[in-house]
Amino acid sequence: MFDAELRDELLRRMDRDQAVRTAVPVGELLPPEIDEEWDCVEAGNTAFLKGVIAKRGWPGINMVGEEAAHAAWVLAQHADADPEFQRSCLPLLRAAVDAGQAKPSEWAYLIDRVRVAEGRLQVYGTQYWTQDGVLRPRPIEDPAGLDERRTEVGLAAQADYDRTMRELYE
Repeated sequence: MFDAELRDELLRRMDRDQAVRTAVPVGELLPPEIDEEWDCVEAGNTAFLKGVIAKRGWPGINMVGEEAAHAAWVLAQHADADPEFQRSCLPLLRAAVDAGQAKPSEWAYLIDRVRVAEGRLQVYGTQYWTQDGVLRPRPIEDPAGLDERRTEVGLAAQADYDRTMRELYE
């Protein structure tokens, strides 16, 4: 059943998440007050999404609409302070994907985020870092099969994604 109130709250929380994440230009250090706000927003969003999932399950497209279902994924993706929660979202998001209630590409991003946090190789090449002053993807499992895997979940070829990441973050 569609829940307009939940939709609106997810969208509001995603907007706040994005506002704090873009408050400082890429490459600049976060001032302490922005860093504290970032942590507060992330903690609040994580607690909120945990509550939603506990009561209603994963907020998929039929429940909140496509944009707010995306917002739920954003909140999970950015719950880096709670990697156990992120990991627990993987089967829920996978089930939502299988039911047509979430995008496979979002599941791929979350898999990579969780694997990188665990010190493992990522599968889809979505996670980047700056190492020795150079922006690059985190290590990838089976690089030869990367573009095939990316295509299967609706992601662009790695070369195209790499170009986009460099335009955004270099």
